[in-house]
Amino acid sequence: MRGWRRGEESERAQDGARTTKRLAVLALVALLWALIILWRLAYLQIACHNAYQQIADHQQQKTIEIEAARGAILDRDGHPLALSLPVDSVCINPRRVPDPPLAAGILAGVLGIDRQELLGRLERAKDGEAGFLWVKRKITPQESESLRSLNLEFVEYRTESERHYPDGTLASHVVGTVDFQERGNLGLEQSANQDLMGRRGSVRMLTDPQHRGIEPLASSAAEPGANVTLSIDERIQFIVEREIQEACELYHAASGSVVVMNPYNGEVLALASYPPFDPQRPPQAGERSIARYNHPISVPFEPGSVFKIVTLSAALETTTLRPETLINCGSGTFNLFGRVIHEAKHGYGTLSFADVLAHSSNIGAIQIGLKVGEKNLLEYVRRFGFGKRTGIPLPAESSGTVRDLKHWGKTSIGSVAMGHEISTTALQLAQACSVIANGGMLVRPRLILKRQRPGEKARMEPAEAPHRILKPETAITMRQLMEGVVVLPYGTGKAARLPGYTSGGKTGSAQIFDPATKHYTHFYNGSFVGFTPVTNPAIVIAVTLNGTKLFGGVVAAPVFKKVALDTLRLLEVPRDLPETAPEPEVTPAETNDLAIADLSEPPEDLAAPPAEAAPPDASAPQEEAVVVVDGPRVPSFQGKTVRAVVEESLAAGVPVDVIGSGVARIQAPAPGAFLHPGERVRVQFQ
Repeated sequence: MRGWRRGEESERAQDGARTTKRLAVLALVALLWALIILWRLAYLQIACHNAYQQIADHQQQKTIEIEAARGAILDRDGHPLALSLPVDSVCINPRRVPDPPLAAGILAGVLGIDRQELLGRLERAKDGEAGFLWVKRKITPQESESLRSLNLEFVEYRTESERHYPDGTLASHVVGTVDFQERGNLGLEQSANQDLMGRRGSVRMLTDPQHRGIEPLASSAAEPGANVTLSIDERIQFIVEREIQEACELYHAASGSVVVMNPYNGEVLALASYPPFDPQRPPQAGERSIARYNHPISVPFEPGSVFKIVTLSAALETTTLRPETLINCGSGTFNLFGRVIHEAKHGYGTLSFADVLAHSSNIGAIQIGLKVGEKNLLEYVRRFGFGKRTGIPLPAESSGTVRDLKHWGKTSIGSVAMGHEISTTALQLAQACSVIANGGMLVRPRLILKRQRPGEKARMEPAEAPHRILKPETAITMRQLMEGVVVLPYGTGKAARLPGYTSGGKTGSAQIFDPATKHYTHFYNGSFVGFTPVTNPAIVIAVTLNGTKLFGGVVAAPVFKKVALDTLRLLEVPRDLPETAPEPEVTPAETNDLAIADLSEPPEDLAAPPAEAAPPDASAPQEEAVVVVDGPRVPSFQGKTVRAVVEESLAAGVPVDVIGSGVARIQAPAPGAFLHPGERVRVQFQ
């Protein structure tokens, strides 16, 4: 009995040990399981916290970008030339569309889009389980109102910004255009894009399972773009574009450009290019790209005789030539190292330095250029700013072409002296004319006056200080000579004469070279560059019509006149002449600006292409200029009364035309010149 009990107790002890062991194993397994769970929890909540947080945020939140309002482009008086307005864009969630064919039909009917194309996009998006699809972006207010009235649950709206140009085509080449995302791709929209576009903002929203916003969690405000104020005057720009379009259509010009500029501070009041284009309308297939060229700054051309103002300015500063100096013009023919150069209609025996400019004598300009010399002439060409960009803040500005002396040929000095073998832009011509108008200072053209973000102080655009390139007396003399081009009865710029205002300028008619045939054509770049009033110029105007069959005195000078008169009125510039002065009659025959399609010789303001004959020995002595005296020498009438001038002219046998009253202020021809038979001296009194 006792043995049996001892065996039972032993068995119980063994069972207890086994139970204890099992419990220990279970406890160990539980501990390990707990450790694994704790490790996993720690891994998920600590190591993988950011990743899972992002997944949760993506499911429960959405970030909405807030587009920054693009800055406006304003004219000098604050009138908007370009601004952005909010518009609706339509999108849908394809997974929430119950009946794709029906939805496509409704949306296509309201929004004016192709039903089949929309249905195809919708079905492809739905098959791919896409949650977003644009239907139509930037819809009209009428389309938005019609669609909203249907209360379609699957339709969503996004507010976007659309660029508007209130004045249509006005100043379109200056203002430029933007793409669908409102990034500038032309004109000032492109060059000032960083300032105009601003910075985007965003809002992070907590959403429901259907991704509808519940409440905002965080946001960053959008920073609107800066408003850019230009020097352009909308009123003057309108006048300029109207006149250049009318002239180009009348004379069948391929293109044209006009620049109106303040000669003292360089502010560009108008910058027009023809043909125009609508910045609101994207480029169409087959559209002529020439319409989007900004011709005044991007398309260089041979200037022709307008360039003679540079040649004569250089002569006044580097030689002993003066306005009354006589120049032998070879009776219309001149052999320059084997290259025969002709005047257009008729030759001149001897002209005064002043009359070389008034008559626009090619041979006279070449003779003056030879006196100046290659080195001096090139220096003054560069002084006037040719051959380098003006720095106007617009894309694609051309520097034009000015060759170094090592690339000049033997006869290049003759070509350059009359505006060939060189190319320039209309803006460069306006800048060069401003030097003469302002008293000898080269000013940099200005287009942007200030930039201002909403709520911030305006940042004025820094102006580059002008620097002197001509002596004041040289500039004043050139003003008087350029006035003679307009006021003299034989001046090529008679059509630029203004009632009530003095004016000065220079015509140019450069034959267009055809690189395919390597010959000059009978089409011309007709130009006029000038200023008004003469004593204190308020504006400089450069006009060019490209591809005409008439000369600059006929096609460009009248544009100068119309633009100048309206601009002077708008700027309230006081008159400096009585309006009783007779208006000149300008015809092609009088101005030498003829339609020369049937002429074998090049026109005035142009030189014939180089002859094939070998040039003579440069060391051979050149023929001395022969002075031919045609009539009496013109006395100086300046500062004298009308009575004194009449008495002296009768005594000298010099017929005069008296204009105005007071004392003599200017006369043409200049004192000391010889009067040709039948010619009269024009004297202005003030």
